[in-house]
Amino acid sequence: MADKKPPKSDAPFATRIDPIKDTLSREQIHFIRQVELEQWKKKTSKLRTRNVVTGLAIGALVLGIYGYTFYSVSQERIMDEIDEEAKRSRLQGPKTGAN
Repeated sequence: MADKKPPKSDAPFATRIDPIKDTLSREQIHFIRQVELEQWKKKTSKLRTRNVVTGLAIGALVLGIYGYTFYSVSQERIMDEIDEEAKRSRLQGPKTGAN
């Protein structure tokens, strides 16, 4: 598969080259590096935006869960009701020496 060569193109600017096998001048290598750098910058800006959006979405989800947990716990009166019920049963129960 590595021996397969891409089809030849009629346009000189679209021909594929192998920088390792082909001998290139310093200007050509410099131009290739500039183009690669520009492509890399373009991709990283898109990735940075996508990462920021993803981070904000995850942060919003975490804060929502955190807030809902505090909201539901603040409304939960189960332990208070159990304590009051135990206190009432102690007061209403018969008074014996064991109490």
